[in-house]
Amino acid sequence: MNRASSVLTIVLALAFAPFPTSDLRAQASPSVQERVDQIFERWDSEETPGCAVGVKEGGATVLESAYGMADLEHGVPNTPETIFEAGSVSKQFTAAAVVLLAEDGVLSLDDDVRAHIPELPDYGPTITIRHLLTHTSGLRDWGSVAAITGWGREARVHDHDHVLDILVRQSALNFPPGDRYSYSNSGYNLLAMIVERAGGSRFADFSQERIFETLSLNNTEWRNDYTRIVPGRASAYAPRSGGGFSIARPNENVHGNGGLLTTVEDLLAWSAAIRSGDLGGPTFSETMHSQAVLNDGRTITYAAGLQVDQHRGVPEVAHTGSTRGYRAFLGHYPEQDLHVALLCNISSQNPGQAGRAVVDLFLGDVAVTAEAPSGIELAPEVLRETEGLYRNEFTGEPMRLAVQEGRLVMDGGNHLIPRSATEFQVGTTDQVFRFVPSQNGGPTRIRTLVGTFEGDEYLALAEFDPSAEELSNYAGRYHSEDAEMTVEVEARGKELFFHRRPADEIRLEPLYADAFRMAGTGLLVRFIRNDEGEVTEVSLRQARVYDLRFGRLD
Repeated sequence: MNRASSVLTIVLALAFAPFPTSDLRAQASPSVQERVDQIFERWDSEETPGCAVGVKEGGATVLESAYGMADLEHGVPNTPETIFEAGSVSKQFTAAAVVLLAEDGVLSLDDDVRAHIPELPDYGPTITIRHLLTHTSGLRDWGSVAAITGWGREARVHDHDHVLDILVRQSALNFPPGDRYSYSNSGYNLLAMIVERAGGSRFADFSQERIFETLSLNNTEWRNDYTRIVPGRASAYAPRSGGGFSIARPNENVHGNGGLLTTVEDLLAWSAAIRSGDLGGPTFSETMHSQAVLNDGRTITYAAGLQVDQHRGVPEVAHTGSTRGYRAFLGHYPEQDLHVALLCNISSQNPGQAGRAVVDLFLGDVAVTAEAPSGIELAPEVLRETEGLYRNEFTGEPMRLAVQEGRLVMDGGNHLIPRSATEFQVGTTDQVFRFVPSQNGGPTRIRTLVGTFEGDEYLALAEFDPSAEELSNYAGRYHSEDAEMTVEVEARGKELFFHRRPADEIRLEPLYADAFRMAGTGLLVRFIRNDEGEVTEVSLRQARVYDLRFGRLD
């Protein structure tokens, strides 16, 4: 028997209606409800966690369903009223608090962040509040720095004092403010602190008074104390490798970047309110949806805690969320007056995929499926000339190209579609790779274009197979004040190992000269040499920390 609970509201404009139209409620049509049930059927069980989903269309809530269990230990099922954690969907609420203060004249989005958080280092170029809102500040993600040290967000209880303590130690930015986009939770934790310092009250209290109570979001609050009992809250889970599930709830008091406790009903009300101007008025709504413009003039999709983009050719305002075992999606489709909210308590659910699968049911034929162009046909020997290893000249990240079944494929799986012998389109995206052979017989370069803007360059490299003697040159102890840690690199024959307190030993896999991948972590490890060719530093890089330096001690 299907455990999904559902409600469909049908609004009928009948002049002779003997009762208010808001009381007209009926079951969802089988065609829609059954297809929604199919999307979540793997979680429609008393043995699994699951999800809750809600849909608002034309101003009316037309669907609310729930699947699986909120608490496996006590046999409590999920319902549309179950409280989940919203992950990074929370960011738009933090952004709203900041924008409300800007509307009040208490602060400006163009304020120097150090005017409110003077503890932060002076990096030269000004970091503004707007940079924090749009992930263009260049600030390293504090959680990523903590993870590099071995004490990540799941390893100890962090609060905002820990966040600030990590950030004030960082001696460098990932990039100059406004040059690039790099998703960073640091910005949104700083925004929560700015609301407290500028607004004169706790961030949670300001949110409660100005946002949650104003919009009657009666089941929404911040998880600023992870030990607090919250009636009706779902626990969160992750699959075990041998079967079953383990508890995966956040053990941190950091919030603003995430940490919003809410329901699908409250998320639907919120999504409608920030578009209509019911909160803050029309200028508030406009600011929330204003996309960032980088220093080179390129407009990106990120606005104030919102991604303003398209889904299958339809304008979309959306965001996903992920914290430990919780997953979330909130999407708005203004041309259809459609809002879809999804909250889950299982880490293996892809929220964007499931949420947009529900969206597609309601968009119907309006949405289009993007198809990759066929491109031109190139001789196999021409394609083979492009194969090999390349290095991103800004990030240092490697990229491999290979010919598979007559097509050029990136190591991430994207096909490169030939427009000519030297120019390829990356799948269905607007990114183009242009191969530029060296004039003097040197390595080939790839120049990337995104629309009309130049992107990063890649340089062709030889694969690295170091000898035992070469590996011994990297051995030693290295220290970073930014991370407050010392590490040891050990060479054992033709293998290199990275030692981190208290007992981590991680193998380093060679990529290209002086560059390795830290096995199982995805971290890029590069050894830096001085003018005499001596190894003097180690640089660690991952998605949200670009160049964390460790100086050699011995």
